[in-house]
Amino acid sequence: MSMGAYDEAEHERRERMTSQVEPGTDDDRKTYRGSVEYDSGDSTDALLKQFKRMKSDD
Repeated sequence: MSMGAYDEAEHERRERMTSQVEPGTDDDRKTYRGSVEYDSGDSTDALLKQFKRMKSDD
């Protein structure tokens, strides 16, 4: 089977594997308390210029 090949037998094998998984007690979702900050960073033009500089350094 080549890399990335995915046939019906593989699909069934994975289905069997995932159907046998039992969730544990520590799989419960936790309440998140805190804060999240988002930094948009540089503009798109500045990021493209940086990317071009990085590509030219190779």
